[in-house]
Amino acid sequence: MPPVPPLVEPGPPLTRVEVERWSRHLLLPQVGEEGQRRLRNARVCVVGAGGLGAPVLLYLAAAGVGRLGVVDADAVELSNLQRQVVHGRDDVGRAKVDSARDAVHALDPGVDVVTHHVRLGTENVDAVLAGYDLVIDGTDNFPTRYLVNDACVRLGLPEVWGSIFRFDAQVAVFWGAPPAGSGVAPVQLRDLFPAPPPAGSVPSCAEGGVLGALCGQVGSLMATEAVKLLTGAGEPLLGRVLVLDALAARWTEVPLVGRPAGAWAGTETPVQACATRADGGDGDDGRGGAGGAGSEVVRTTTARALADRLAVRAGGGDDFVLVDVREPGERSIVSIPGAVGVPLARVLDGSGLADLPRDLPLVVHCRSGVRSEQAARALASAGFDATSLAGGVLAWVADVDPSLPTY
Repeated sequence: MPPVPPLVEPGPPLTRVEVERWSRHLLLPQVGEEGQRRLRNARVCVVGAGGLGAPVLLYLAAAGVGRLGVVDADAVELSNLQRQVVHGRDDVGRAKVDSARDAVHALDPGVDVVTHHVRLGTENVDAVLAGYDLVIDGTDNFPTRYLVNDACVRLGLPEVWGSIFRFDAQVAVFWGAPPAGSGVAPVQLRDLFPAPPPAGSVPSCAEGGVLGALCGQVGSLMATEAVKLLTGAGEPLLGRVLVLDALAARWTEVPLVGRPAGAWAGTETPVQACATRADGGDGDDGRGGAGGAGSEVVRTTTARALADRLAVRAGGGDDFVLVDVREPGERSIVSIPGAVGVPLARVLDGSGLADLPRDLPLVVHCRSGVRSEQAARALASAGFDATSLAGGVLAWVADVDPSLPTY
């Protein structure tokens, strides 16, 4: 492909202090003094201040990017610290955008950090992203990914995209509507994955886990792609997807060809209608709604009501079975006393149904309520009397036993 022109014009000449600070960049012929001035004049929006957004923010701040936007609606949790290195122990409970801003300013007080403490939706995504030269998608929930992609296409903005789960990752650069005459072939997320999977059908990092150090590896690559785009250095990952198998220490490159302009017109609305969140950059917590076949209404119960039923059962009444459809690793972190473990996959494929009694009511739970709704729906279709615990283990810890850990 032909060289991609720099995204931004050079800013003012560097001061003596700036020359010293970024001297290692100035020694690179592909960056040099002009490229550093482009970085200082650049405006980059990072969606998600979590596992991927954290290293991106730190390295772009260190690289000298002049304005960094940070989009995230969440607060720092203790479980974030395993990988979200932009936050520290004292930041637990703070808004992630505020913690990230302070970390960036600790590196360079001169960076203009714009915090967007909002949940992205159709009503605000264009306004949030419109003032930037480049967008970096560090989220990992499907509605927000597609919302950001579709907005970037509408606005003509390039996007650095990353995805990570357990020991696997993918990185690419999308530009769905590059400027006419730029020589850049349009390509976007929908050319790779035309539509998101059903809600709840893919486990999140909160459900399946993620190697913390892998976030740094992938986030650093995303920051590198951003620097290349801003300065015009090298060949960006346009039309290519890098796939990483960290356990095998192997990168694979997959070619990606974009469809003609307008091919995806009209596909945006179903995704954008979903409630979305920039949730920390490496995992959806599963609160987006239940997936699965069928449209039957699933009965639900609350954590407090379940606690009352368990107390009655302990006294010899209200006999029922509490079923935990999470994976064994999740149950080892926290569990509700008396639950029987039957992973969701075994419920859905029918292999676990023989482990469950048909003559007793079932109360099904997971981490947040999404998988348990899927399981309860499948169980009801198979003839079981099944109820889902709304809010799952998270609700149990919040409303019944705060001494238990969460994840």
